[in-house]
Amino acid sequence: MSSSPTPLPIPIQPVPGNEDLPLPSYATELAAAMDLHAAVTEPLALAPGAIALVPCGFAMAVPPGFEAQVRPRSGLAAKHGVTVLNAPGTIDADYRGEVKVILINLGTAPFVVERAMRIAQLLVAPLPRVEWAPVTELPPTERGAGGFGHTGH
Repeated sequence: MSSSPTPLPIPIQPVPGNEDLPLPSYATELAAAMDLHAAVTEPLALAPGAIALVPCGFAMAVPPGFEAQVRPRSGLAAKHGVTVLNAPGTIDADYRGEVKVILINLGTAPFVVERAMRIAQLLVAPLPRVEWAPVTELPPTERGAGGFGHTGH
């Protein structure tokens, strides 16, 4: 087994009143993303079809050249139909406000978000900077301009 890469230090600050909540953390040694916890002050009922902006109780300073992606938890999606509406949501390096998750209940039954419940995942990823290079013709590929479903798979 290879050694783990050097961790990327990211400044993080609990929002006052949320010091009791766990910071985002990896559930297992090889997990790709960290769990995010709900910082609701009382249970939040999400009716089928309802959308809620759920606070996570912390702010952070993502380093330049990186983004933090908010992603759904597969267990909530599979068991309850609850997912992140704008998945993946992007947290930019210049954002310093509280991290919040846009949850939607696509299930058929109400779902209750409780304090400290794991509601989403956070993945920090490097970002390339793009510089457009206008051309008169794009390099060819086998696929070409074939669109959705053109391969038959």
